[in-house]
Amino acid sequence: MVGAFLSAMPRAGPTPPVPMTVSSPRILCFGEILWDFLPAGLFSGGAPLNVAYHLHRQQAQVQLLSAVGRDLLGDELLRRLHHWGLSTETIIRHQGLPTGYVVATLGTGGDASYEIVPSVAWDQILVETEGLRAAMTARALVFGSLAQRSPFNRAALDRLLAVIPAEAWRVFDVNLRPPHDDLELVRHLADRTTLLKLNAAEAARLHDGGAETPGREEADARTLASRHGCRIVCVTAGERGAGLLREGQWHWKSGQKVAVADTVGAGDAFLAALLAGLLGGQLDDAGCLARACRLGEWVATQRGATPFYDASTPV
Repeated sequence: MVGAFLSAMPRAGPTPPVPMTVSSPRILCFGEILWDFLPAGLFSGGAPLNVAYHLHRQQAQVQLLSAVGRDLLGDELLRRLHHWGLSTETIIRHQGLPTGYVVATLGTGGDASYEIVPSVAWDQILVETEGLRAAMTARALVFGSLAQRSPFNRAALDRLLAVIPAEAWRVFDVNLRPPHDDLELVRHLADRTTLLKLNAAEAARLHDGGAETPGREEADARTLASRHGCRIVCVTAGERGAGLLREGQWHWKSGQKVAVADTVGAGDAFLAALLAGLLGGQLDDAGCLARACRLGEWVATQRGATPFYDASTPV
Protein backbone atom coordinates (compact mmCIF):
# COMPACT_ATOMS: atom_id res chain seq x y z
CA MET A 1 0.00 0.00 0.00
CA VAL A 2 2.80 2.43 0.90
CA GLY A 3 4.41 1.91 -2.48
CA ALA A 4 1.24 2.97 -4.24
CA PHE A 5 1.62 6.45 -2.80
CA LEU A 6 5.09 7.00 -4.26
CA SER A 7 5.10 8.92 -7.55
CA ALA A 8 7.11 7.39 -10.36
CA MET A 9 10.66 8.70 -10.80
CA PRO A 10 11.24 10.92 -13.87
CA ARG A 11 11.80 8.93 -17.05
CA ALA A 12 14.61 9.57 -19.48
CA GLY A 13 13.69 12.14 -22.06
CA PRO A 14 13.64 15.91 -22.66
CA THR A 15 14.68 18.07 -19.72
CA PRO A 16 12.45 20.86 -18.44
CA PRO A 17 13.38 24.52 -18.67
CA VAL A 18 15.38 25.86 -15.73
CA PRO A 19 12.86 27.53 -13.37
CA MET A 20 12.55 31.29 -13.49
CA THR A 21 12.41 33.60 -10.49
CA VAL A 22 9.21 35.49 -9.76
CA SER A 23 9.30 38.50 -7.45
CA SER A 24 7.95 38.00 -3.93
CA PRO A 25 4.21 38.84 -4.25
CA ARG A 26 2.02 35.84 -3.46
CA ILE A 27 0.10 33.76 -5.99
CA LEU A 28 -2.98 31.97 -4.63
CA CYS A 29 -4.38 28.77 -6.15
CA PHE A 30 -8.01 28.05 -5.23
CA GLY A 31 -9.82 24.77 -5.90
CA GLU A 32 -9.61 21.00 -5.84
CA ILE A 33 -6.74 18.92 -4.49
CA LEU A 34 -7.10 15.17 -4.76
CA TRP A 35 -5.53 11.86 -5.75
CA ASP A 36 -5.29 10.69 -9.34
CA PHE A 37 -5.77 6.92 -9.55
CA LEU A 38 -3.68 6.12 -12.63
CA PRO A 39 -2.72 2.74 -14.09
CA ALA A 40 0.84 3.41 -12.81
CA GLY A 41 -0.31 4.13 -9.22
CA LEU A 42 -1.63 6.96 -7.07
CA PHE A 43 -0.44 10.50 -7.79
CA SER A 44 -1.33 13.73 -6.02
CA GLY A 45 -3.32 15.97 -8.30
CA GLY A 46 -6.06 18.44 -8.98
CA ALA A 47 -5.35 21.37 -11.30
CA PRO A 48 -4.81 23.98 -8.53
CA LEU A 49 -2.37 21.69 -6.72
CA ASN A 50 -0.51 20.95 -9.94
CA VAL A 51 -0.28 24.64 -10.84
CA ALA A 52 0.91 25.47 -7.31
CA TYR A 53 3.55 22.74 -7.46
CA HIS A 54 4.99 24.02 -10.73
CA LEU A 55 4.80 27.66 -9.62
CA HIS A 56 6.79 26.63 -6.56
CA ARG A 57 9.33 24.92 -8.83
CA GLN A 58 9.50 28.21 -10.76
CA GLN A 59 10.53 29.90 -7.48
CA ALA A 60 7.18 31.67 -7.01
CA GLN A 61 5.65 32.32 -3.59
CA VAL A 62 2.46 30.29 -3.79
CA GLN A 63 -0.34 29.31 -1.43
CA LEU A 64 -3.13 26.74 -1.85
CA LEU A 65 -6.72 27.25 -0.70
CA SER A 66 -8.47 23.89 -0.68
CA ALA A 67 -9.78 21.10 1.56
CA VAL A 68 -9.08 17.45 2.38
CA GLY A 69 -10.72 14.94 4.69
CA ARG A 70 -9.51 13.73 8.07
CA ASP A 71 -8.46 10.42 6.58
CA LEU A 72 -5.38 8.58 5.35
CA LEU A 73 -5.55 10.10 1.87
CA GLY A 74 -5.78 13.58 3.37
CA ASP A 75 -2.87 12.91 5.72
CA GLU A 76 -0.73 11.77 2.81
CA LEU A 77 -1.64 14.75 0.63
CA LEU A 78 -0.60 17.16 3.38
CA ARG A 79 2.59 15.20 3.99
CA ARG A 80 3.40 15.38 0.28
CA LEU A 81 2.82 19.14 0.19
CA HIS A 82 4.97 19.64 3.26
CA HIS A 83 7.74 17.58 1.67
CA TRP A 84 7.64 19.84 -1.39
CA GLY A 85 7.85 22.96 0.79
CA LEU A 86 4.32 24.15 0.01
CA SER A 87 2.31 25.80 2.78
CA THR A 88 -0.73 23.89 4.10
CA GLU A 89 -2.00 26.69 6.37
CA THR A 90 -5.03 27.46 4.22
CA ILE A 91 -6.05 23.85 3.49
CA ILE A 92 -9.13 22.89 5.51
CA ARG A 93 -9.57 19.45 7.14
CA HIS A 94 -13.16 18.14 6.95
CA GLN A 95 -14.49 15.64 9.48
CA GLY A 96 -17.53 14.54 7.49
CA LEU A 97 -16.29 14.68 3.88
CA PRO A 98 -13.57 12.40 2.47
CA THR A 99 -10.49 13.45 0.55
CA GLY A 100 -11.23 13.63 -3.16
CA TYR A 101 -9.93 11.34 -5.85
CA VAL A 102 -10.46 10.68 -9.54
CA VAL A 103 -10.01 7.50 -11.53
CA ALA A 104 -8.10 8.29 -14.70
CA THR A 105 -8.11 6.08 -17.79
CA LEU A 106 -5.35 6.55 -20.35
CA GLY A 107 -5.87 6.22 -24.09
CA THR A 108 -3.33 4.78 -26.50
CA GLY A 109 -1.74 8.21 -26.99
CA GLY A 110 -1.48 8.97 -23.27
CA ASP A 111 -4.59 11.19 -23.21
CA ALA A 112 -6.56 10.85 -19.98
CA SER A 113 -10.28 10.63 -19.27
CA TYR A 114 -11.55 11.03 -15.72
CA GLU A 115 -14.21 9.70 -13.38
CA ILE A 116 -14.54 12.42 -10.72
CA VAL A 117 -15.94 11.33 -7.35
CA PRO A 118 -18.71 13.63 -6.01
CA SER A 119 -19.39 14.95 -2.48
CA VAL A 120 -15.80 15.22 -1.28
CA ALA A 121 -13.83 17.64 0.88
CA TRP A 122 -12.84 20.05 -1.90
CA ASP A 123 -16.53 20.67 -2.64
CA GLN A 124 -16.57 22.76 0.55
CA ILE A 125 -13.50 25.00 0.64
CA LEU A 126 -13.93 27.25 3.65
CA VAL A 127 -12.12 30.55 3.21
CA GLU A 128 -11.12 31.64 6.71
CA THR A 129 -9.17 34.60 8.06
CA GLU A 130 -5.76 33.36 6.87
CA GLY A 131 -7.02 32.86 3.34
CA LEU A 132 -8.60 36.31 3.18
CA ARG A 133 -5.44 37.91 4.53
CA ALA A 134 -3.39 36.13 1.89
CA ALA A 135 -5.79 37.32 -0.82
CA MET A 136 -5.46 40.94 0.29
CA THR A 137 -1.78 40.96 -0.67
CA ALA A 138 -1.92 38.57 -3.64
CA ARG A 139 -0.39 39.35 -7.00
CA ALA A 140 -2.60 36.75 -8.69
CA LEU A 141 -5.48 34.38 -7.93
CA VAL A 142 -5.63 31.18 -9.99
CA PHE A 143 -8.96 29.32 -10.12
CA GLY A 144 -10.61 26.73 -12.35
CA SER A 145 -14.10 25.73 -13.36
CA LEU A 146 -14.25 22.25 -11.80
CA ALA A 147 -14.30 23.43 -8.17
CA GLN A 148 -17.20 25.71 -9.09
CA ARG A 149 -19.50 22.68 -9.34
CA SER A 150 -20.58 23.46 -5.74
CA PRO A 151 -22.47 26.61 -4.67
CA PHE A 152 -20.34 26.63 -1.52
CA ASN A 153 -17.17 27.13 -3.54
CA ARG A 154 -18.75 29.70 -5.81
CA ALA A 155 -19.50 31.79 -2.73
CA ALA A 156 -15.96 31.24 -1.42
CA LEU A 157 -14.44 32.39 -4.72
CA ASP A 158 -16.65 35.49 -4.66
CA ARG A 159 -15.22 36.35 -1.24
CA LEU A 160 -11.67 36.04 -2.53
CA LEU A 161 -12.34 38.06 -5.67
CA ALA A 162 -13.89 40.78 -3.52
CA VAL A 163 -10.75 41.33 -1.44
CA ILE A 164 -7.81 40.80 -3.80
CA PRO A 165 -6.14 44.04 -4.93
CA ALA A 166 -7.66 45.72 -7.96
CA GLU A 167 -4.41 45.27 -9.89
CA ALA A 168 -4.06 41.56 -9.00
CA TRP A 169 -4.40 39.08 -11.87
CA ARG A 170 -7.48 36.89 -11.95
CA VAL A 171 -6.36 33.73 -13.75
CA PHE A 172 -9.16 31.43 -14.91
CA ASP A 173 -8.15 27.94 -16.05
CA VAL A 174 -11.16 26.48 -17.86
CA ASN A 175 -11.55 22.73 -17.40
CA LEU A 176 -14.74 21.41 -18.99
CA ARG A 177 -15.26 17.84 -17.79
CA PRO A 178 -18.83 16.56 -18.24
CA PRO A 179 -21.09 16.73 -16.35
CA HIS A 180 -19.24 19.66 -14.75
CA ASP A 181 -19.29 21.87 -17.84
CA ASP A 182 -21.83 24.63 -17.22
CA LEU A 183 -21.07 27.11 -20.01
CA GLU A 184 -23.10 29.92 -18.46
CA LEU A 185 -21.03 29.64 -15.29
CA VAL A 186 -17.81 29.60 -17.33
CA ARG A 187 -18.89 32.72 -19.20
CA HIS A 188 -19.74 34.47 -15.93
CA LEU A 189 -16.29 33.67 -14.54
CA ALA A 190 -14.60 34.72 -17.79
CA ASP A 191 -16.19 38.17 -17.40
CA ARG A 192 -14.13 38.60 -14.21
CA THR A 193 -10.85 37.35 -15.62
CA THR A 194 -7.49 38.93 -16.46
CA LEU A 195 -5.93 35.81 -18.02
CA LEU A 196 -8.23 33.21 -19.56
CA LYS A 197 -6.57 29.86 -20.32
CA LEU A 198 -8.40 27.07 -22.14
CA ASN A 199 -7.75 24.39 -24.72
CA ALA A 200 -8.71 24.66 -28.37
CA ALA A 201 -11.82 22.50 -28.02
CA GLU A 202 -13.05 24.60 -25.08
CA ALA A 203 -12.31 27.85 -26.93
CA ALA A 204 -14.30 26.74 -29.97
CA ARG A 205 -17.19 25.60 -27.81
CA LEU A 206 -17.31 28.88 -25.88
CA HIS A 207 -16.91 30.96 -29.04
CA ASP A 208 -19.75 29.57 -31.13
CA GLY A 209 -20.43 25.99 -30.06
CA GLY A 210 -18.24 24.69 -32.85
CA ALA A 211 -15.63 21.96 -32.93
CA GLU A 212 -11.88 22.27 -32.54
CA THR A 213 -10.32 22.97 -35.92
CA PRO A 214 -6.61 23.67 -36.45
CA GLY A 215 -6.12 27.31 -37.40
CA ARG A 216 -9.15 28.80 -35.66
CA GLU A 217 -7.39 29.40 -32.32
CA GLU A 218 -6.60 33.06 -32.96
CA ALA A 219 -10.13 33.90 -34.06
CA ASP A 220 -11.54 32.13 -31.00
CA ALA A 221 -9.13 33.96 -28.71
CA ARG A 222 -9.97 37.35 -30.19
CA THR A 223 -13.70 36.77 -29.87
CA LEU A 224 -13.42 35.61 -26.26
CA ALA A 225 -11.14 38.51 -25.32
CA SER A 226 -13.59 41.01 -26.81
CA ARG A 227 -16.69 39.33 -25.43
CA HIS A 228 -15.42 38.97 -21.86
CA GLY A 229 -13.00 41.88 -21.56
CA CYS A 230 -9.97 39.65 -20.89
CA ARG A 231 -6.56 41.29 -21.30
CA ILE A 232 -4.92 37.94 -22.02
CA VAL A 233 -6.30 34.77 -23.62
CA CYS A 234 -4.22 31.61 -23.98
CA VAL A 235 -5.39 28.70 -26.16
CA THR A 236 -3.54 25.38 -25.94
CA ALA A 237 -3.73 22.80 -28.70
CA GLY A 238 -1.85 19.78 -27.39
CA GLU A 239 0.94 18.57 -29.63
CA ARG A 240 0.12 21.30 -32.19
CA GLY A 241 1.27 24.03 -29.81
CA ALA A 242 -0.34 27.04 -28.11
CA GLY A 243 -1.29 30.64 -28.77
CA LEU A 244 -1.28 33.75 -26.60
CA LEU A 245 -3.32 36.91 -27.23
CA ARG A 246 -2.31 39.86 -25.10
CA GLU A 247 -3.97 43.22 -25.64
CA GLY A 248 -4.44 42.54 -29.35
CA GLN A 249 -1.05 40.96 -30.09
CA TRP A 250 -1.16 37.27 -31.09
CA HIS A 251 1.73 34.84 -30.64
CA TRP A 252 1.80 31.18 -31.66
CA LYS A 253 4.34 28.54 -30.63
CA SER A 254 4.33 25.19 -32.39
CA GLY A 255 4.67 22.04 -30.32
CA GLN A 256 7.65 19.71 -30.31
CA LYS A 257 7.16 15.97 -30.68
CA VAL A 258 7.88 14.03 -27.48
CA ALA A 259 7.40 10.47 -26.25
CA VAL A 260 4.22 10.84 -24.17
CA ALA A 261 3.91 8.86 -20.93
CA ASP A 262 0.64 10.54 -19.98
CA THR A 263 -0.81 14.02 -20.42
CA VAL A 264 -2.00 14.36 -16.81
CA GLY A 265 -0.99 17.78 -15.50
CA ALA A 266 0.81 18.91 -18.66
CA GLY A 267 -1.61 21.82 -19.10
CA ASP A 268 -1.21 22.80 -15.46
CA ALA A 269 2.58 22.88 -15.79
CA PHE A 270 2.13 24.98 -18.94
CA LEU A 271 -0.03 27.50 -17.07
CA ALA A 272 2.39 27.73 -14.15
CA ALA A 273 5.35 28.40 -16.43
CA LEU A 274 3.38 30.93 -18.46
CA LEU A 275 2.18 32.81 -15.38
CA ALA A 276 5.63 32.76 -13.78
CA GLY A 277 7.11 34.18 -16.96
CA LEU A 278 4.49 36.88 -17.46
CA LEU A 279 4.65 38.04 -13.84
CA GLY A 280 8.42 37.76 -13.65
CA GLY A 281 8.96 40.10 -16.58
CA GLN A 282 12.24 38.48 -17.63
CA LEU A 283 10.99 37.37 -21.07
CA ASP A 284 8.70 38.84 -23.68
CA ASP A 285 5.33 37.21 -24.33
CA ALA A 286 6.66 34.96 -27.09
CA GLY A 287 9.46 33.76 -24.81
CA CYS A 288 7.03 33.08 -21.97
CA LEU A 289 4.83 31.06 -24.32
CA ALA A 290 7.78 29.02 -25.57
CA ARG A 291 8.93 28.17 -22.04
CA ALA A 292 5.41 27.16 -21.09
CA CYS A 293 5.17 24.83 -24.10
CA ARG A 294 8.50 23.19 -23.32
CA LEU A 295 7.61 22.54 -19.67
CA GLY A 296 4.20 21.13 -20.58
CA GLU A 297 5.81 18.84 -23.14
CA TRP A 298 8.40 17.63 -20.63
CA VAL A 299 5.73 16.85 -18.01
CA ALA A 300 3.89 14.79 -20.65
CA THR A 301 6.99 12.56 -20.89
CA GLN A 302 6.72 11.77 -17.17
CA ARG A 303 4.29 9.71 -15.11
CA GLY A 304 1.87 11.90 -13.16
CA ALA A 305 1.46 15.65 -12.94
CA THR A 306 4.21 16.58 -10.46
CA PRO A 307 7.58 15.08 -11.46
CA PHE A 308 10.61 16.47 -9.68
CA TYR A 309 12.89 19.10 -11.23
CA ASP A 310 14.78 22.12 -9.92
CA ALA A 311 17.15 24.93 -10.89
CA SER A 312 20.02 22.46 -11.31
CA THR A 313 18.20 20.66 -14.13
CA PRO A 314 19.94 21.59 -17.41
CA VAL A 315 17.96 23.08 -20.29
